[in-house]
Amino acid sequence: MKYNTINQESIAVLVKTFYPTILADKIVSPFFIEKLGDDINSPIWQEHLELLSNFWSSMALGDGDYNGNPLAAHFGMDLTKEAFAQWLHLFAVAIDRVYEPRVGDFFKERSQIIARNFMANLGVLK
Repeated sequence: MKYNTINQESIAVLVKTFYPTILADKIVSPFFIEKLGDDINSPIWQEHLELLSNFWSSMALGDGDYNGNPLAAHFGMDLTKEAFAQWLHLFAVAIDRVYEPRVGDFFKERSQIIARNFMANLGVLK
């Protein structure tokens, strides 16, 4: 079943669908494993998944559960355009698995805006 609306439940499903693909990907997994380890069931990963669910809930629903600084966590990492492109691709695939197309488009558009801003602020676009 694909969701045709964005709510807390569907966002949690999206996050839990997406991040295992991150750990299985040879391009982006090293960045996550370096910071969080390779066990998605570990407490640090579970905290990260909750944080990301709150982040996307904040973006999509405007709720106040997220109060972090997502850009700051990425400073000091040797991120590349290729890694951002792969992250976006994997995210789009997860979105397509979870949401009906017209609903999933919100996440695709928002994630591309965020990725462009991150790359600009992290100096990846140079």
